[in-house]
Amino acid sequence: MLVDPKGDDFSKYAGATIVTPNRAELREVVGRWQDDEGLARKAEALRSELGLEALLVTRSEEGMSLYHAAGAVHEQAVAREVFDVSGAGDTVIATLAVMLAGGAAWADAVHAANVAAGLVVGKLGTAVVSRDELDAALN
Repeated sequence: MLVDPKGDDFSKYAGATIVTPNRAELREVVGRWQDDEGLARKAEALRSELGLEALLVTRSEEGMSLYHAAGAVHEQAVAREVFDVSGAGDTVIATLAVMLAGGAAWADAVHAANVAAGLVVGKLGTAVVSRDELDAALN
C-alpha cells in the first residue's frame, strides 16, 4: 500500500509499504528538525514506529529523501523553471507505484519519480507526464 498522507495522525498508515509526506506534512507529525541529520533521525524513527517498508519525504527545491531498511537515498531536485506544483505529489506516488509494480529497486523508482515530478511542475495547471516524456528525460 502506497500512501500520500493527510492530517497529523499517521498511525492509521501503520504497515503501509511507503508513506510520502512533504516537509510540512512530516513536520506536523514529528516536529521540527534543524538539519538533514535531524530529519533522518525523525524520519527513521517514524518509519520504524509505523512498520513501514519506506518513508519518502518530498522536499521541494531540496529534492526527495527516501528512508528504508537498507539506508537512505537522496535525490536532488531537477533544476527547471517551476510553473505550478499542483499534482506534483500525485505524480510522485503514481510513478513510484508503476516503477515498484514493474520490479524496480527503490533507488530507481525514486529517481524516476523525482524526474517525473520535475517535468510536471514545469507545466501550467494540473498536468500529466507521458511515458515518452519520462523515458526521454531519463535517457
